[in-house]
Amino acid sequence: MLLSIIVPCFNEEAAIPYFYDEMSRVLGEMTGKWKDFEAEYVFVDDGSKDRTLEEIKALREKDKRVRYVSFSRNFGKEAGIYAGLENSRGDYVVIMDVDLQDPPALLPDMFKAVYEEGFDSAATRRVTRKGEPPIRSFFARLFYKLINRISDAEIVDGARDYRIMTRQMADAILSMGEYNRFTKGIYGWVGFNTKWLEFENVERVAGETKWSFWKLCKYALEGIIAFSSAPLSIATYFGIFMAFMAFLFILVIIIKKLTIGDPTYGWSSMVCIILLVSGIQLFCIGIVGQYLSKAYLETKKRPIYIAKEKC
Repeated sequence: MLLSIIVPCFNEEAAIPYFYDEMSRVLGEMTGKWKDFEAEYVFVDDGSKDRTLEEIKALREKDKRVRYVSFSRNFGKEAGIYAGLENSRGDYVVIMDVDLQDPPALLPDMFKAVYEEGFDSAATRRVTRKGEPPIRSFFARLFYKLINRISDAEIVDGARDYRIMTRQMADAILSMGEYNRFTKGIYGWVGFNTKWLEFENVERVAGETKWSFWKLCKYALEGIIAFSSAPLSIATYFGIFMAFMAFLFILVIIIKKLTIGDPTYGWSSMVCIILLVSGIQLFCIGIVGQYLSKAYLETKKRPIYIAKEKC
C-alpha cells in the first residue's frame, strides 16, 4: 500500500526543509494507524534557479523514499504535476504544494476517504481567502462562476491542486496527453467519485508566490479555452448582432431619405461606428486566434516536459 507524494517545486529552497519536517511527522502518524502503509516523495524541480535541486538531493541522501525529476528548464506547474504522476509508483497519489499552503494535517483524512470510505479521490478547497488582495479574490470568484456556466467540467470554487486519488484516476489523467493542460478542469472531466474537504487559507511558510496577477489571468484564459467553446459562440453572436444593427441603420437611412430628404450627416458618428465595428471584428478574430494557436501547438506533438535528471 504505497502512497506517492507529488511535490512540484520552483525556486523553493527555503520551504523544502519545513515541508519535509512536517510531512515526516504526518507520515509517522499514518504509518502507525494503517498496517503496511508506505510512502514515497516525488519532487519535481521545475527548472529552479536557486538551490532547490540541491536541497532535494540532500533529502535523498538521508531518506531513500525521496525521488525527484529535474526539468531542463521551467515548463510550468501543469507540466510538473504531469511529470509527478508519470513518475509515481504508488497505489494512491497525492499532489500538494511545498510551501505548506496545502496543510499536511489534512492528509490522514484524505487518505481515509479513498482507502476506507471508497472514494476515488479526496480533494480540498479553501473556504476563505484571508491574506489575498481583494481584487485578486474578486476575479478568482468571478472566474469560477464563469467557467462553471460555460464549461461541462465541474470546477469547485476555491479548489486546490491538493488532492489524493487512486491509481485508476491518476492513470485516467495521464491518458489525457494534451500539451495545453488545465488540471483543475481535467479533474472534473475524467469524473470519478470525489469527497471534498474544506480548510481556511494558510500563509506560505517561506519564499514568495510565483503566481502574479497577470499569470493567474493567463492561466484562467487557458482554462476557458481548454474546456469551453463558448467564446467562439460569443464571436458568432457579435457578428449576428452587428449585422442586425447594420440592417436597422440602413432602414433608418432609407426612411429619412424618403421622408425628409436628408439620409444622414456627420463624419464623427461614422468614424465612431467604423471604430466600433472594427474593434468587434478584431476581438472576434482574436478569440479564433487563441483557439487556433492551441490547436497549432497540439499538432506539433511537443513533449509536455523534458527531464534533465531523475532519480
